[in-house]
Amino acid sequence: MHLPLTLVRDAEAGDGAHGARAEGPFDSLENLVGVNLARLRAERQLSLDALARASGVSRAMLAQVESARSVPSIKVLCKVAAALKVSVSAFLRRHAVNGFEHLPADRAKRVVSADGRYSARALYPDSEPASAEFHELRIAPLHTEHGARRAPGTTMNLVVSEGTLEVSVHDQRQLLATGDAIVFDADQPHSLRNPGDTEARVFRVTVNAETPPRWDVQPDASRSVQ
Repeated sequence: MHLPLTLVRDAEAGDGAHGARAEGPFDSLENLVGVNLARLRAERQLSLDALARASGVSRAMLAQVESARSVPSIKVLCKVAAALKVSVSAFLRRHAVNGFEHLPADRAKRVVSADGRYSARALYPDSEPASAEFHELRIAPLHTEHGARRAPGTTMNLVVSEGTLEVSVHDQRQLLATGDAIVFDADQPHSLRNPGDTEARVFRVTVNAETPPRWDVQPDASRSVQ
C-alpha cells in the first residue's frame, strides 16, 4: 500500500512573522540584473570602461544597469553576456553575491514515507518554482514507491548510485543496476521498487513541463449576451 510522504526536515525559516523573507538585493528585476552584472564584472576584474569596449555598450548604460536605475533590453544583455562569456540567464539567477548557493546537508528539505522506507532529499534551492528538480532518493529493500503523475510534458531521469532498482511505467518494467539510468514521461502511472536486499540510492532529475502562455483575450464589446 502506498503511504503518504511527510516532511521531516525543513530549511531554516526566515525571520519575522510567518517566516516572511526580508527584502534583499534581488527583490526587483532591476536589482537582480544589476547585482549579477556587478558580480560577473568583478569576477573578471573588468572596469566599466573595459566592459564597455568589449561589449559595445556604453559605460553610462552599464553604470545605470549596475545601479538598478535601468532595465536593459535583451539586445543589450546579449552583447554584455557575449563579452563576459556567460549565458543571458546568468543575469537572472538569484544566487548569493559570491555566485553560488551552499545547501548544507543538515538543513536540506527531506520527505519520508510514513513507514520510513522511502525518502527524497532536495538537492536544489526550492525557494521558488524551478523548471527542473534534483532529488536524492533512498529506497529500503523490497519497498515499492508509487510515483505521483505529473503534468503532460514532464520527464524524469533516474540514475542508480547504489543497489538495484525496478522501474515500472504502465505495464512495462525495467531493471536497473548500479550506474544504469532511465528517462521516461512522468505523466504516466509509474512506480519504483527496490528488489535487492540492501538500500538503493537513486538520483532523480525532474524536468517540469513548460507552462503554456495565457492569452488575455478581451471580450468583444460588439457582441451582446444572449
